[in-house]
Order: sequence, then structure tokens, then C-alpha cells
Amino acid sequence: MSINHSNTVSRINSPKTTYQYDEFDKDFIRERVAEFREQVRRRLEGSLTEEEFRPFRLMNGLYLQLHAYMLRVAIPYGTLTSQQMRRLAEIADRWDKGYGHFTTRQNLQYNWPKLIDTPDILEALAEVDMHAIQTSGNCIRNVTADHFAGVAADEIEDPRPTAEFLRQWASAHPEFSFLPRKFKIAITGATHDRAATLAHDIGLRLVKNTSGDVGYCVIIGGGLGRSPFIGKIIREYVPRTELLAYLEAIMRVYNRYGRRDNKYKARIKILVHEKGIETIRAAVEKEFATMDHTAFQQDPQEFERVAASFVSPPYEALPSESSKLTKARLETPAFDHFVSVNVSEHKIAGYAIVTVSLKPINGIPGDATSHQMRILADACDRFGFGELRVSHEQNIILPHVKKDDLFALWQTLTAADLATANAGLVSDIISCPGLDYCSLATARSIPIAQAISQRFSDMARQRRIGKLGIKISGCINACGHHHIGAIGVLGLEKKGQESYQITLGGDPGFSASIGEILGPGVSADQVPEVIEHLVDFYLAERHETEAFIDTWRRLGHARFKDVLRREGEDGADI
Repeated sequence: MSINHSNTVSRINSPKTTYQYDEFDKDFIRERVAEFREQVRRRLEGSLTEEEFRPFRLMNGLYLQLHAYMLRVAIPYGTLTSQQMRRLAEIADRWDKGYGHFTTRQNLQYNWPKLIDTPDILEALAEVDMHAIQTSGNCIRNVTADHFAGVAADEIEDPRPTAEFLRQWASAHPEFSFLPRKFKIAITGATHDRAATLAHDIGLRLVKNTSGDVGYCVIIGGGLGRSPFIGKIIREYVPRTELLAYLEAIMRVYNRYGRRDNKYKARIKILVHEKGIETIRAAVEKEFATMDHTAFQQDPQEFERVAASFVSPPYEALPSESSKLTKARLETPAFDHFVSVNVSEHKIAGYAIVTVSLKPINGIPGDATSHQMRILADACDRFGFGELRVSHEQNIILPHVKKDDLFALWQTLTAADLATANAGLVSDIISCPGLDYCSLATARSIPIAQAISQRFSDMARQRRIGKLGIKISGCINACGHHHIGAIGVLGLEKKGQESYQITLGGDPGFSASIGEILGPGVSADQVPEVIEHLVDFYLAERHETEAFIDTWRRLGHARFKDVLRREGEDGADI
């Protein structure tokens, strides 16, 4: 997609806080829908075999899963308008089963669409400037970002303009449409990494040089799956005007030297691991030096054109503290708990960031009904300038809520079963769909997540435990990010039975680490019991409010392994 085109007024009637598609964007998506409609017609009449049709459907985000097709809708850098959320609800009701699943890639999946209906779904998405392009296949996938982008108190700069710039650069890029393997990019502009940048093929951090100019620290070679790696810094600082050229150099080196003989070794993380970061850095710098930079030099005005869509909403001048909020917290303990756990500091006085958990006790992580989607759309219109975010933790964010409005928002969410106060706690579990839906899965994920949340359903106990990230994957592809969970759970098939491998010590932040295997796999029934023993040991050994991951690092992995050995000797069925 060209990045040299003029800006026009969007059809979306909301404050200009998100990217506004212009006629080039709209035409591009409409043409793709028409093209896919013809491909579906040919498949249904039999002139295309399933094998011939497969690359066409994957280019448009359509998978064939265990029981039905699955359509993956792109939500670039996790930003949605209220109108778009309502359209997602309409699609769920008309062409699916009344719900959608928000994923760790800040996308949404429909699990039950009929093939004949998919062109109509894509057309309905196009009407509100949405699509499913490059949500599958060996291409640059949806660019993800910090879900607090633009409002976080610890932010150097809003990363979304850069993410949108990269979306336009990557969409239908002729040189990178058939890479050795899928390719994922994440970006953050904050001092805390809420985008898991070190677990991506390319991670970008907005940084300042010694002159105070904003640029990018570039990280490559991260990724999870069967061979997990933490990314390595390839360049400490790339100026904004050179970012596209430098990324182009990385992609060319990967496209040229990435393995195509073995899909399990085709990711850039394997190339970096096998060749070494110094060798890859030298190859990238050589490519970068020989490129015609005039063809890639970013016009500052072009970047500003994109950034102009991400202006701050019309905030009011408010006091930093709210007497209305203080009174409501004193009078309503459940609301006080919600604020303590699900509300974060905003960069503007008098406002707050609200995390809406899609993880009710015994719920399916990341699922939202069409009714809940409409409630969220209405809530963000009423309380948040018509804007929502999707987090890679599979929750929804309202980024612009007045502190005075928090109690009314909480009442609205409570009525729709959306006020679970567990953001970042033990029941805020990341989970892939697993064997209930996915044709690649080797074990179930959803029932494991439900069983763990039931085991730790007491909210007072959850608060006592504190921050603890549990992540579950139903196969070695690691869509549930289990490798970077403080407690990770990997479901595998072993002699015809589901077996669950537990890992400890994973971290998605700037101090990123891959979890270490605890021991032999356990059965599905044993998983909650094992986790409870680990949590009890942590509570007994932690220093004051020390987080689980910090206690694990201080005591060492062997001490936690020893807990399960002793429990086994005492007769526990683990």
C-alpha cells in the first residue's frame, strides 16, 4: 500500500483520535473484497480445488479449523472505534454464533462463518474501514502496539503513528508477500513494555538519542513456538527518517537467507540463532549501506500526515483527584476493588485508563458476546470519546475515562458481566482456543483456564497473591504465549492422552525471559493443584509485596521444583 496519498474525511463519526482511512485505503480494501468474492464463487462451483483455494483464503484471513472456517479480522495496533465494535457485534449475530474471540495478536476471530458468507462479512467490515488482510500467511502480520498507547503516563511518544506507518508499508508489499515464514512486529513508546517486543521477529522501542531526538531501538530474532528465543538488539538507535529503510534491509536479509526447506526453522529467530547476531547485523548494515536511501527516506510531512489522525481527544481541564470517585470507593467495596486492580494512571489529570477484563471466573479467555460488544461500544461513546483498545492479554481497554465517571462506567460493566476485577491477577489468564477449535492443537486450553480460574475464584485471595501472569497454549505453536508466562502451561499429546507441561519464570517485559520446565507433564485434572502448590510456596517465601516472578528469580528454579517433589512424597496426587 502506498504511503504517498492524500487524506480525506472518514465515514466514521467519532473524534479524530484514530487513523482515518482515505480513498486509497478504501479502494484497496474494496478491490480485495471483490477479488475474494470471485475466488469464493469459483471454489463453491468447483473450478478451484481446496488446495488451489487455500492460498487465496489465507491472504484474506480465512482458516479451515476443526469444525468450521475461522475468519481472523485485523485490528491494527489494537485500536477500535465504537462504530467498528458495533459492526463486529452485528457480524457475530448475522453470520456467526453471537460472539467473537479477541486474540493475543490484538485481532478478533469468528469461529463459525460459512464460506459462502465470508465475502459479505469482508464487505461489511470494509464499510467501517476494517479488513482481514495479512492476518495469515507468510507475510508481515498485524502490527501490534502497547494497548495504553497515547495515554500512558510512562510514555516517551505515542507509538501508533509509527505502527500505522508500518501497516501502510507492509500491506501488500510486493517483496515481502511470500516470506520464508510469517513475520510479526510489535512497538512500544513507554518505559514499561506492555507489547512484549522482545518476543517478536522485530521489536521496536521509541527512544531518545543524546540530542533528545526520538528514534527507535530495533530488536530482532524474538519469537515463541517450538523454539522460543528472546530478541536481540541489532541497533540501539535508528532515526525516524531512516526507519523504513532499515526495516527494509532487515526484511531483505531475512527473505534472502531465511530457510525455506523446513518451516519449523524458517523464522528469523532461527536465522539469528544459527548465524549469530553479529553476522546478521553485518549483513543488515551492508544491505542498508548499499540501498538507495532517497527511495526510502521518510518525508517528515508524510509521517505528520499519519500522526495527525492520532491527536488527543478534547480533554477537559480537571483536578487530579476526584471527590466523587473517593466517595464511591468508600461506599462500595466491590467498586473500590475494581479501581485498585483494573484502573491505571493516565497522563492527563482527572482521567484514568480502564481495563475491561474478558476473563470472568469460569469464562473463556478473550470471548465477548455481541451484547457485550455493544455495551462496550456504548460505554466508550458515553465515557471515552468513542475509542477502545484490544490488548495482547485478550482484554479491552477504555483509554479516556474521567475519574468522575468511573463509578457509572463500573455499574454499566457490572450489568453486562464485564466488571471482573482481575486485570493482571491469577485469573486473568491468556489462553489460545486449543483443541476445542484449532486444527493444530494437541490438547485443550479453555477447560484448563476455566479450572484454574475456579480454583482461584476468591477475589480477596487473588489480591493477596498479586500480579501473576498465567499463559496457556494448546500446542507447541505457543499462541497462548506460555513461554513468557510467570507460570506457563503447554498442552501436549502423550500416548493418546493430554499432558500438560508447566514452566516457570517467563517474562514478556524488558527483562524478558523464557520459562523453565518444572518437570514431567501432568494430567488436566492435576494442573490447578500443581499451580496452587506453587502459589502457596510463593506466598510463604516472598518478601512483602514481591511479585511471583521476582521471588522465583531470587530463590531459583530448583526451590520451586523441590516443592512439587516434596508434595509428591507427602502423598499428593501430582
